[in-house]
Amino acid sequence: MKEVLVTGGAGYVGAVLVPKLLSAGWRVKVVDLYLYGPVLKAHPNLIEIKGDIRDKALLEKYMPGTDAVIHLACISNDPSYALNPQLGKSINYDAFLPLVAIAKKNKVGRFIYASSSSVYGVKATSNVTEDLPLEPLTDYSKYKALCEDHLLKEQTDDFTVLILRPATVCGYSPRLRLDLTVNILTNHAVNNNRIKVFGGEQKRPNIHIEDMTDLYVASLSYPKEKIAGQIFNAGYENHSVRQIADLVKENLEKADIEIVVEPTDDNRSYHISSEKIQKELGFKPKHSIGEAVKDLKNAFEAGKIPNSMTDKRYYNIKTMQAINLK
Repeated sequence: MKEVLVTGGAGYVGAVLVPKLLSAGWRVKVVDLYLYGPVLKAHPNLIEIKGDIRDKALLEKYMPGTDAVIHLACISNDPSYALNPQLGKSINYDAFLPLVAIAKKNKVGRFIYASSSSVYGVKATSNVTEDLPLEPLTDYSKYKALCEDHLLKEQTDDFTVLILRPATVCGYSPRLRLDLTVNILTNHAVNNNRIKVFGGEQKRPNIHIEDMTDLYVASLSYPKEKIAGQIFNAGYENHSVRQIADLVKENLEKADIEIVVEPTDDNRSYHISSEKIQKELGFKPKHSIGEAVKDLKNAFEAGKIPNSMTDKRYYNIKTMQAINLK
């Protein structure tokens, strides 16, 4: 049985990914700070390690025997990063270099890095492809780009590296985030019967969490020659924020939901092309924004998302402010 180490495996994406890896026959080691509490169910092939990826001794202890690494852990999103830029850099970039070195030293065969489509910055073209220059607008995006550059230099015949640049992930997870565009709008529509849209014409590419996690699982078995040293965008629907609001209203099937549009100075608009990953790997998303909205609706109705407007565990920045991580 092969082993995969997932950093950040108890996070928003990790909480959906890890059960899929176990079902696919992998032995899984999760390294996570568990800032949002335990979310993974016990499994004979799951080892949960509460620890910091900045702890080199911890990585040296648990890396041996690992066949692949999926690196998800980071201080996620710009506002959380801006709270403490030094902390963000220490986790998102400084810890990345020894993580890669320790993986390579221990003969890990495959390293999959969760970068971000935000590394492109704002592009005028409607077809943002992987070969365009990176123009990150924030420190969060800048260090994602620097990690990409470092990882590509480490690619060898024995150390296969793959960089994925996901769009914004949406949909339900046991470790739910309600600070992502589709999830935010759905939360307000369900609980306030009102969606507030700032601007509205800005585009936000999205990908359903089921598709994103399916891609990570598939990335462990793609032939090496197809992914070695490669970069792929992973998105699906490049809708404007106003269009997303309309999709939320439509899929909740509540005609009385009010959509309020207010002006904004933030006109950043992101859109990416996912043609390369479909052409070269045959990966095509199977789920839609509408399905993500319905999944969240069902979770609300089942009582799985209590106190969604106030509980800090659904909001990265509120949690970061509360714990004062150093």
